[in-house]
Amino acid sequence: MPRSSANRKSRTPIWVAIGAIFLIILLIIWLTFADLTGNTDVAAFLAPYIVNTPS
Repeated sequence: MPRSSANRKSRTPIWVAIGAIFLIILLIIWLTFADLTGNTDVAAFLAPYIVNTPS
């Protein structure tokens, strides 16, 4: 018996929600690691590379 389109549509938001939660968890881990290592100022970290690299 083939799946109905209504059943397929109800599963899509579940995977979107799982993916969003996973990305939020990765972001929290990344920010925690950056905070623990003291590397939280991304603009100051990238500025020397941007200034010294000709465009």
